Amino acid sequence: MSKLKINRKTAIRSIGTAALAFGTFATAATPVLAQGANAPLNIPANPVMFGKNDPNVRRATAIVNGEIVTGTDVEQRLALIVSANGNKVSGEELERLRMQVLRNLIDETLQIQEAKASDVPADDAQVDATYDRVATQNFGQSPEAMEKYLARVGSSSASLKRQIRGELSWQNLLRRNVQPFVNVSEGEVTEMMQRLQASKGTEEYRIGEIFLAATDQNKPQVFANAEKIVEQLKGGGSFVAYARQYSEASTAAVGGDLGWIRLAQLPAELGAAATGMAPGQLAGPVEIRGGFSILYLIDKRQVLTADPRDALLSLKQISIEFPKGTNNDVAGKKAAEFAAMVKTIKGCGDADGAASKIGATVVANDQIKARDLPGALQETLLNLPVGQTTPPFGSIDEGVRVLMLCGRDDPQVSSGPSFDELMSQIEDDRVNKRAQTYLRDLRRDAVIEYN
Repeated sequence: MSKLKINRKTAIRSIGTAALAFGTFATAATPVLAQGANAPLNIPANPVMFGKNDPNVRRATAIVNGEIVTGTDVEQRLALIVSANGNKVSGEELERLRMQVLRNLIDETLQIQEAKASDVPADDAQVDATYDRVATQNFGQSPEAMEKYLARVGSSSASLKRQIRGELSWQNLLRRNVQPFVNVSEGEVTEMMQRLQASKGTEEYRIGEIFLAATDQNKPQVFANAEKIVEQLKGGGSFVAYARQYSEASTAAVGGDLGWIRLAQLPAELGAAATGMAPGQLAGPVEIRGGFSILYLIDKRQVLTADPRDALLSLKQISIEFPKGTNNDVAGKKAAEFAAMVKTIKGCGDADGAASKIGATVVANDQIKARDLPGALQETLLNLPVGQTTPPFGSIDEGVRVLMLCGRDDPQVSSGPSFDELMSQIEDDRVNKRAQTYLRDLRRDAVIEYN
């Protein structure tokens, strides 16, 4: 799904469009506490329904405090999610997404309404400026090209701008009604910095999580849905998009990103599942107290230790291409000649002249971070002496190439976050928790009619 590209601090505060509930799992088994009052509800363990709720008759529209959320709103927002997942969404998954989008739009409407009532709405100029920035930064397009793209996938600029308005409105509200009342003492920050220094050299992980709440009664159904999500993710689905739509954790708004943590900070079941994971791997569904979690290892590093993958590399790519229709024998012979030529190159200064003799092309780039390269190439290049090349790689369709290492600037040892940065992180976490309560109260007090 297309999302605003905003920094982590802003994103944490913008929890409004997060998916906070799996509506299809509303099976009550134990007394449920009313929000605020903490009074037990009188709900039987095995309720008998009067009448029949036919989901094929009910349309996905609602009136929120008198403001209409139309079927068009739902379908256009849904189209963005489907497009972000390469249009690989099954019919059953599409229905779940549709209901989740409706819930998101209801929350979004409540946030926009509350911002207006509090005299801190997101004005049109603010929305338009953010839309233009999203088009450029996230899609590499002009606003006009972006508009054509959205129309082509079945969405619209109005739909994306409404989402932007909801997120900006929520940020405005939190800055006015929540953030001023969150306090972090210098002592807390100092203590955390000391703990950070004491853990220097230990491994920490950047993990994404999708959490689905479950009870004893609906556990099999939730587990089955979690497995379907894992299947979609392994098929190329966007983890960030699924986390924002389905996760019931507070990190849903930032795509499930837990940030940099040590495994000891996780529940024991999740810590065990994450041990031994490599970046890019999935784990789960893992059963924990209250439900199931799906984990995605974004990255890992050592605390306050320079990461070799942050080294800045100067590279030359030497490549040859095969004419269309080249058979394996001819391609193999030409690739062998290419590999033999590469072995004769005496450093980067000799690359262009040697390559021209067999019609190879050379492209230079001296601003590449090792971590931005595919995993297999990272390890090879970081262990390569300057002036040497990787083994040839490629295919008949893509051609054969090597990378020659011309230079390497090693990263400096990180001193960790500054005092102010750490204080900001703690503040963000507390704002996030209060924001959840704020949104929950808005839902509780809303008058919502479904059509």
